[in-house]
Amino acid sequence: METLIPVINKLQEIFNTVGAEVIQLPQIVVIGAQSSGKSSVLESIVGRDFLPRGSGIVTRRPLVLLLVNVPFLEERQHAASGETTLAQREVPLGPWSVSQGLLCLPVPSQTFTDFSEIQQEIETETERTTGTNKGISPEPLYLKIYSPHVLNLTLVDLPGITKGPVGDQPPDIEGQVLEMILSYVSNPNCLILVVTAADTDVATSEALKLARDVDPDGCRTLSVVTKLDLMDAGTDAMDVLMGRVIPVKLGIIGVVNRSQHDIKTWKSITESLQDEQAFLQKQYPLLANRNGTRHLAKTLNRLLMHHIRNCLPELKTRVNVLTAQYQSVLQSYGQPIEDKNAMLLQIITKFATEYCHTIEGTAWNIETSELCRGARMGYIFQETLGRTLESIDPLAGLTMLDILIAIRNATGPRPALFMPEVSFELLVKRQIKRLEDPSLRCVQLALQLLVHIIQHCSTYNTQELLRFPKLHEAIVEVVTGILRQRLPITNEMVHNLVAIELAYINTKHPDFMDTALVSASVSTRKPMPATWKLSQQEQWDCEVIRRLIISYFLIVRKRIQDSVLKTIMHFLVNYVKDYLQSQLVGQLYKQELLDMLLTESEDMAQQRKEAAGLLQALQRASQTISEIRETQLW
Repeated sequence: METLIPVINKLQEIFNTVGAEVIQLPQIVVIGAQSSGKSSVLESIVGRDFLPRGSGIVTRRPLVLLLVNVPFLEERQHAASGETTLAQREVPLGPWSVSQGLLCLPVPSQTFTDFSEIQQEIETETERTTGTNKGISPEPLYLKIYSPHVLNLTLVDLPGITKGPVGDQPPDIEGQVLEMILSYVSNPNCLILVVTAADTDVATSEALKLARDVDPDGCRTLSVVTKLDLMDAGTDAMDVLMGRVIPVKLGIIGVVNRSQHDIKTWKSITESLQDEQAFLQKQYPLLANRNGTRHLAKTLNRLLMHHIRNCLPELKTRVNVLTAQYQSVLQSYGQPIEDKNAMLLQIITKFATEYCHTIEGTAWNIETSELCRGARMGYIFQETLGRTLESIDPLAGLTMLDILIAIRNATGPRPALFMPEVSFELLVKRQIKRLEDPSLRCVQLALQLLVHIIQHCSTYNTQELLRFPKLHEAIVEVVTGILRQRLPITNEMVHNLVAIELAYINTKHPDFMDTALVSASVSTRKPMPATWKLSQQEQWDCEVIRRLIISYFLIVRKRIQDSVLKTIMHFLVNYVKDYLQSQLVGQLYKQELLDMLLTESEDMAQQRKEAAGLLQALQRASQTISEIRETQLW
């Protein structure tokens, strides 16, 4: 089971190369208040000074610390061979070797053998992203340390919890720190190492409160009580170390930090650890073997191994699921272009086919929540046009006085023996003309729908058209241009349909009412009340014309409705369906336009690169996990 931690470290390296956070790896997150002794605890575990020191927030970026135990013999063999250390394959070059990979650097890794250089490098890289005003950044630093003096561990050191800005710190520094800490400790796969100082009120520790918020049962929390030697005279931390104060289940371990005097006088960590053990034997003899830095490192190593074993099945499943997802994502971005001619023709054909299928209602993605596209066209024909025309009253805007004036104007100064036909034609044409505007509005609605379908098909082909934005713009421009060209032709045909009806009033139409029968029907009626000084004959004539107008208008209205529908289909819809692909090919499939149309979007290219890198990392991670044998889990 000892090999599980190096496996997690290897997975950490794999995902560091692509800056991915899609996998929550098992790790130990170290949290605590400022000056609680976090840095001293970490340096004591490593056995060397390597962390920056100072006042205020010293740790201003997450530091992912990967500790790798290697034998002395292996180190010497590698050093003798002169093998170079790489980010993906770090090799020790002496008693101590450090490989540091800093996110987003041009050179992703650098090897150090002088630990004093690491402090400066961490400070330099921190200021590169945060500046010099003691602000913080969520961009992590990665530090891998090889040594025979360390146990295999994965630790994440976070900025210390602060109670407000100091000096030139940002005013919301406290909220920034808490947000960063929560982003790590909320990971269910992490163990939480809470560092509190014994010379403070441990029970009210902000770090412990934060840990309880995300781990109320304390199943993921281990507490470290530092500065045992700085407690007031006559007091001790026995109750705390015995678990009577802090409710955590993974244990409570007390340690003794190096003092500032020890650091300034270059007292070695080895000597400090010996003094720590002597202090524990003297002050806490019954608990000495359960406390101290060495016991802490062993406990962390053991807890992390068991935690990794428990997380491994879910981790394996997560990696496999994400691998399948990113394979699909990468496929949706399209493969590198091998034949631009074939690619362009394929996209044009696909768009034209989808456009036609959408109009016909045979597209694969049929909506069930609302009418759309082809069905919407049918709604325009049957409901919008049909109901609008039917709502027009055959006698709308036509009064009996209008009819009388038309009759009198048609007869001139002489009284008419019979009803003048010219007055009927004049009036019925006036009513037929009212059918033209609703018919033209129907053409406009159909055009708007066809334009809207362009957007729908662009959405359906989202990845391809996002990949080539200039091609997308060109396709939209061509289709819109075709529709604009067909609009005047279609409108002209509608004008002609009405003009044809106005050109000849066919009173012999089989559905038109017989004039003699209408006259006879009116004659049998009782005399109408006299208005406008109408004679009895004029009253009869007005009523006859009125009825004839209604009869003929209904005939024409039905014919106009049917003809306008067919006109829109023939001159607009069917034309676009029949000639869209040929027009697209004719206007866009040109050698001089290939490079311009198939210029890939920078965003899409970047997304494909990131997806490819992440997929490669997931595949390597899957291979790494699959190499773990069952015997390694126990």
